[in-house]
Amino acid sequence: MTLKNAAEQAPTAGGTEAADRVADVLLLFSRAEGALGVSEIARTLQLSKAVVHRILQSLSARGLLTTLDASASYVLGPAAIGMGNKAWSQLDFRTLAAPVLRRLRDETRETTTLSVLTNHSRMYLDQFESPQEIKMVVDIGARHPLHSGASSRAIIAFLPDAYVDEAVTALQSTKSDFREADYRQLLETVRRDGYATSFNERGIGAASIAAPFFDRTGNVLGSISSCGPIFRFDAVDTEGHAAKVVAAAREISDLLAR
Repeated sequence: MTLKNAAEQAPTAGGTEAADRVADVLLLFSRAEGALGVSEIARTLQLSKAVVHRILQSLSARGLLTTLDASASYVLGPAAIGMGNKAWSQLDFRTLAAPVLRRLRDETRETTTLSVLTNHSRMYLDQFESPQEIKMVVDIGARHPLHSGASSRAIIAFLPDAYVDEAVTALQSTKSDFREADYRQLLETVRRDGYATSFNERGIGAASIAAPFFDRTGNVLGSISSCGPIFRFDAVDTEGHAAKVVAAAREISDLLAR
């Protein structure tokens, strides 16, 4: 999804035209990879430069945006970052997702995890451990890049192209056998199927099936996974297992849309 498409797809849910414009500008910054200038914002949102300039000045005065040194470009300011952190705590994903993750754990008998998108990485927020003796566990609060692993791919496949480009650059610098075309095709498969898989990728002997969850406007917020030792995943029906994970992720999306 490009920045333009993301902005255009955001529906107007009432309010004045001026308020909608301000909201569109903030949403554009929330999806941008880096700084944005007046011309780029005006072109993307199809607004006049004068209108964009007034909005940027107002948001900057309130700490929601800030300018870069010796630059006419803007980035999110400290007030916006504080709002983002507050939003995570108010949404309380752990409480909302807990019954779903617990039920998925009971159905699959594998560890289930909850990851959330945090800027250009993801963070484990919760897990329900497998009742089996040999199992996988994750470090709650640990952050991981978006380029590798099922839980990460389930998220990045539904993010704007800038995130994918960033992942490609990182993988090119760390993997000598990396092939960009194969990676992009893998993300396309995730979009088509609605889930991602990983086997012996982030840990030897580990396997995972992950699916994304979204807010009411279709923005990806994170992913859930069912993970365990690879020898048990080899023995099960991957599609049937994945269907349970996808259904659980969809249930969380539905809860967030209420």
